[in-house]
Amino acid sequence: MSFDQYHEPANELTQKTRTFARMLTSLTEEAEAIGWYEQRISLEKDKKAKKIMEKAQEEEFIHFAMDLEFLLRQKEKWKVIMQNVLFKEGDITENAEKAEKKAEQQ
Repeated sequence: MSFDQYHEPANELTQKTRTFARMLTSLTEEAEAIGWYEQRISLEKDKKAKKIMEKAQEEEFIHFAMDLEFLLRQKEKWKVIMQNVLFKEGDITENAEKAEKKAEQQ
């Protein structure tokens, strides 16, 4: 059985690589769900329904964060880049360039 998240033969991939691929797929699905809720929330007129959707979207943020944290713990260079881009003041692209240089030193 093949899955779309694999671009190489699944039976040749290590368990760690397959888990990483699953978590990336999960991250993507959470991001899509966040986007879908954003669209629904922006159009919903019923305040009670909108509140429920907002709560559901918050849950998706949590799921996204957990997936991302798991993935970052697997790849040190990726973690270094994120630590030097996310939640930093200043120009995002400049921060990214600095982060890339720091990751290369790993």
